[in-house]
Amino acid sequence: MSSRGALPRRAVAACLIFCCALSAAHAEDSANVEDIPPSTLESDVHLFIVQKDGSVEERDDSILRANTTSGVDDIAQRYVWFNRDIEQIQLLTAETIGRDGVARPVGPEGIRDVQEPRSAGAPTFQDGVLRTVIFPGVEPGVRVHLVFGKKRTKPLQAGTFSYFVEPTREPVEFQQLIFDLPSDVPLHADARGYVALDPVTENGRTRYTFEYRHGPYVPTESGAVGYVTWGDRLMISTTQDYAAFAERYRSPALDPTVNDPAIVELARSLTAQTDDPRTKAQLLYDWMRFNVRYVALFLGETAAVPHRATDILRNRYGDCKDYVALYGALLAAVGIRSEAVLLNLGPIYTLPSVPGYGASAINHAILWMPDLALYADASAGGTAFGYLPPGVMDRPVLLVNEGVLSRTPAVQPRARSARLQFDVGTDGNAAYTYRVEDSGSTAEPERNMFRRSTRARAQQIAAERLRQTGLHGTAQVRTGDLSATQGPYTSTIQGTVEHFAWPDGTTALPALTSLSGGIATQVLAWLAEPVRTQPYVCIGGDFDETAQITLPASVRVTDIPRDTAVHDASFDYASHYVYDPVSRTLQITRQLHAAFLHQMCSPEEFAAARAALIRIERDAFSQVIVKATGG
Repeated sequence: MSSRGALPRRAVAACLIFCCALSAAHAEDSANVEDIPPSTLESDVHLFIVQKDGSVEERDDSILRANTTSGVDDIAQRYVWFNRDIEQIQLLTAETIGRDGVARPVGPEGIRDVQEPRSAGAPTFQDGVLRTVIFPGVEPGVRVHLVFGKKRTKPLQAGTFSYFVEPTREPVEFQQLIFDLPSDVPLHADARGYVALDPVTENGRTRYTFEYRHGPYVPTESGAVGYVTWGDRLMISTTQDYAAFAERYRSPALDPTVNDPAIVELARSLTAQTDDPRTKAQLLYDWMRFNVRYVALFLGETAAVPHRATDILRNRYGDCKDYVALYGALLAAVGIRSEAVLLNLGPIYTLPSVPGYGASAINHAILWMPDLALYADASAGGTAFGYLPPGVMDRPVLLVNEGVLSRTPAVQPRARSARLQFDVGTDGNAAYTYRVEDSGSTAEPERNMFRRSTRARAQQIAAERLRQTGLHGTAQVRTGDLSATQGPYTSTIQGTVEHFAWPDGTTALPALTSLSGGIATQVLAWLAEPVRTQPYVCIGGDFDETAQITLPASVRVTDIPRDTAVHDASFDYASHYVYDPVSRTLQITRQLHAAFLHQMCSPEEFAAARAALIRIERDAFSQVIVKATGG
C-alpha cells in the first residue's frame, strides 16, 4: 500500500517490477528464481479513527516476507512518514521473524528519524520527517513485522479527511483498510480492485472496511502510463465532490499580502518595457523560474495552504502551491487574472471520482490565465512560457476558482532538425559534424540542460550521445545562445569516429541521419514492447534529418538502401538516398511526422501502428555496404 503511512524502502527509492508467477517455495529452494516475486505482503491491517474536524489517529500492523535476495533489499528498511508539526508517532514496535518463527526485536539503535530529503534544506519545509526502521538479520524466507500508531492533531484541511491507496506491486495475501468515522460524517469512495464490506454503525460511529488481495502483478511494460490509470486503486474522502474540494482549497489560500508594495513594485519594474499582457506574463514567468528555488514536495504531503506571497518573495523558495501564489500575485499586480489549478503530476491520466490528495491523485498545483487561455507551471524550470512539461499534459485538472474539472492540452508543437556530416579518411576513421535545432516544446528543456551544466558536464553529454548511437570517438559540443528563454535552440557536436569504415574487406556503414535522440531513438521507444497490453505514453512531433557521408577513393559502394515511404493514421515517413560517384558522397534524408490526438495511446492503437513502425525502424537502422578496393 502506498500512502503516507509505513513505506517499504522501494517506495522511497524506486518502484520495482515483479515477475508473473508466484511460487510458495523460498528462493534458495527454487530452480527458477525468476518466477518468485522478491517480497510478499502477508498481512496489513490499517485502521483510521477520524474525527469530525479532520484530525485522525492511525494504527497499522503489517508483515512483509522476503522471498529472494532482492526481496531482502525491499523490506529490510522501512519508513513511516509524518509531519512533525501536526503529527506524532505514539507507538512503534518492530521485529524480525526468522524462518524458525523466533522474533528478534528492533532495538532503539535501529530506529531513527531522517529529514525528508526533498525539503532540500528549506527551513519552512522541514516538517516532513521519515522515521526509519532498520530490521536486523533479514534474509530470504524471513518476515519483518512493523506496528505503529500515528496521531494527527490538526488536519491538512479543516473538517476534511482523504486517503489514497495504490498497490506497491508486491503480491498481497491480505490487506484490510478500516475507516472509523462519526456516523453523521459521510464517506465517499472510489474503489477499483478493493472490496468494500458492509458498513457497521454503533455508538455513534460507522466503520467502513475495504479488503484487498492480489497475486503476482504483470510486469510494467516499457513506456506504460502509471498503473493506477488502469489498475487497482482506492480513494477515500469526506468531501463529496470536486467543487467542494476546490472551495476548501480556495478559502484558506486567500492571502492578505498579495497587494504588498514590494510585490507590486517588482512586477511593474519587470514588465515596464511592454504593454502586451502575454509578454508581461512571460517576463514574470521567467523571473519566477530563474529566481525562486523549487522545493519538490508534493501537494498534500504537508499543509495544503500556500505560504504568504511576501514570505515566498523574501525567502526565494517554495513548493508548487507557493509558486502559484507568488506568480499569481505578480500577475495581478499588472492586471492579469489567474487562478490555481490542482492536478496530478506524473504518468497518471485520470483522477478518482472522489477528490483528495495522494501520490497518484491530486498532488500538484499549476496556474491558469483565462484571458490568455494558457496554463503555466512556473515550477518547471526547464519549460518555456506557453508550453507545459509532459508530466502535466493531457491531464484532468481542477480549476480552483470555478470549482470545475477541465483538462490541460493534449498536444503542443515539437520539432527537431538534424544535419550530420561524415568525412571518412583512408584509414577508416571519420571526422563528423552534427548540428541539431530543437523548436517548440523541446527547445527550452534542451537549452536549460546546457544552461545549468558546467563545461565539463556539457562535454560529457556530447560524449554520451555519441556513445548511445553506438559510435566510439571524440565529441566536443558548441552550445547555442543560453541567455534566450524562447524560440529554437541549436547546438553542434564535432569530433572523430574510430573505424567508421574498415580500410580492408567489406564494411556495413550505419546509414545514420542523427545521433541519439532522433527518429531512430523515437521508433525504438515506441517499439520497446513487441505486444502491448497496457496504455502507453505517445508524444508526437516533426523530425527532419539529413546526413552526408563522403567516402575515400579506397572504397567503393556496393549497396545502398532503397527509398522508403510509410503512411499510417499516426505516422508519415519518407526517406531518400542519393549517391554521387564523382564526389563519392552519399546523401540521406529522412522525415517523420508523428501526430496523436492525445498523450496516452491504447494497446489497440499500438497494434494498428506496429507494422508501420517496423517498416520505419528497418529503414532508420539500415546500412550502406562498402568494400575496400585494394589489399
